[in-house]
Amino acid sequence: MADVLQVTAPADFHVHLRQGELSKLVTPHVYQGGFHLAYVMPNLKPPITNTDQALEYQAQLKSIDDRVEYLMTLYLSPELTPEEIRKAKKNGIAGVKSYPRGVTTNSDGGIESYDAYDAVFKAMEEEDIVLNLHGEVPSDASNNICVLNAEETFLPHLVKLHTKFPRLRIVLEHATTRAAIETVKSLGDTVACTITAHHLAITVDDWAGQSYHFCKPVAKYPNDRQALRDVIKEGHPRFFLGSDSAPHHTLAKSTASPTDPCAAGVYTSPILLPLVAHLLESFGALDKLENFVSGHGRRFYQSTAGFAPKKVRLRRSTSLVEKEWTLGDQTVVPFWAGKNIGWEIAQPE
Repeated sequence: MADVLQVTAPADFHVHLRQGELSKLVTPHVYQGGFHLAYVMPNLKPPITNTDQALEYQAQLKSIDDRVEYLMTLYLSPELTPEEIRKAKKNGIAGVKSYPRGVTTNSDGGIESYDAYDAVFKAMEEEDIVLNLHGEVPSDASNNICVLNAEETFLPHLVKLHTKFPRLRIVLEHATTRAAIETVKSLGDTVACTITAHHLAITVDDWAGQSYHFCKPVAKYPNDRQALRDVIKEGHPRFFLGSDSAPHHTLAKSTASPTDPCAAGVYTSPILLPLVAHLLESFGALDKLENFVSGHGRRFYQSTAGFAPKKVRLRRSTSLVEKEWTLGDQTVVPFWAGKNIGWEIAQPE
């Protein structure tokens, strides 16, 4: 087995960089983790709902760390219009993110029905802006819907959207189930899917009672995890990395009460490329690493590197994951804190 790997221009097509002091802590971790492109989620407080806000946020991120290309997204909301979509396209905005109401962090303003957005989706189809879907429906005990089947229950909405807007590029984000993998594979070339590093590692047993593994969507059953691994090993071109790296202050992650649950999110940015290499090697897919973390996603998003293409060099190691990262009064705990990873970045580019 090779002891050194080179990966061209790694791209993370789903990452949360937050705002304020927390953003100052976590934004440099994208590059530290081996990545040259970050596809940035818009669920801030308040959410990023128009082009001007997205460009202002992009400038803030660049002022923190300009080594990374930041692709910006808008939050699907009633204020979004076809005219704003056309403005977004002219200004380089890459996508629009849909959050069903209340299913994850800062999604209180999420949508309740897609039907009201036909004109927006039509404009996105015409302008070739990507629709990113958080693929869950809200829990509903009366209909037997909970976190374990919320993704599978959502899939008919994906099929309906693709049928209605066949030229609209759609990405089902952070898939966790065999049903999601099979559904995306059954649809046309304008539908793709991101897979996180942590969902390749954990199952329901790993987050039940462990707040630092709790995220939305939650990890599912072992056979669901196997489906994620199998589609990567297959090298399917419409499945690629979107880390959904989601930092929260340690108090928000570790503290829950009878009225307030812990925050949902797993933080992988500082260790992302070595972690993905470690995980892919564990199930015999290390030869698929470059396409999974760069090629497939860049081709789907029609994205060339913001700089001359650079390679990130990995070497075998037994590196220990830091137990926490701190800046001022902000502290975050990464996935696999205190554990060993079999690869490390030998040089940043």
